[in-house]
Amino acid sequence: MSSGPETVRYSAGIILEPHSPDWARQFRAVADALEVALSGLLIVSIEHVGSTAIPDLPAKPILDIDIIVQRDVVPAAIEALERAGYAHRGDLGVPDRAAFAAPDETPSRNVYLCVDGTLHLRNHLAVRAALLTHPALRDRYGAVKRQLAGDPSMNIHRYVAGKSAVLRDILAVSDLTAEEKDEIYDLNTRSQSG
Repeated sequence: MSSGPETVRYSAGIILEPHSPDWARQFRAVADALEVALSGLLIVSIEHVGSTAIPDLPAKPILDIDIIVQRDVVPAAIEALERAGYAHRGDLGVPDRAAFAAPDETPSRNVYLCVDGTLHLRNHLAVRAALLTHPALRDRYGAVKRQLAGDPSMNIHRYVAGKSAVLRDILAVSDLTAEEKDEIYDLNTRSQSG
């Protein structure tokens, strides 16, 4: 089932667009530039995560990019990214993750430096894997996103919280432990209550 052709705008000024094949190309270009900026450092991988990484899923047109490194590489990687023009924004409340504002707006993106093996990173990768391998869950998630985005009274906190039930079902098919799934669900619910 396709995500549908419509672009949905809601009151918080956020746009939900049908999937675009340009997102994969944009990711590759950014990842290539990040590899150059981080050359000489041991990088585990650079991953395209979030809804823009899933074909046939509507998404806010903002790439989510996880740069995965071992813990001892973090300080040097932060310095390298800052030299490349990325502004370090701290962990934004997520331990073992450093968030960065891009030096330019095109493509719009969230860039995170993530310590390999941490729960929040494994959560990103588990959700991506589940949505890529379970079309029914992907379609259900897309329908929930479109329904929420179509509500004229919607705000970003309600939008994220409104996806919690389907995200719990997506995590149910992952290889995360029951305790890890509960921790992720609790963290997501707590962080979106404001």
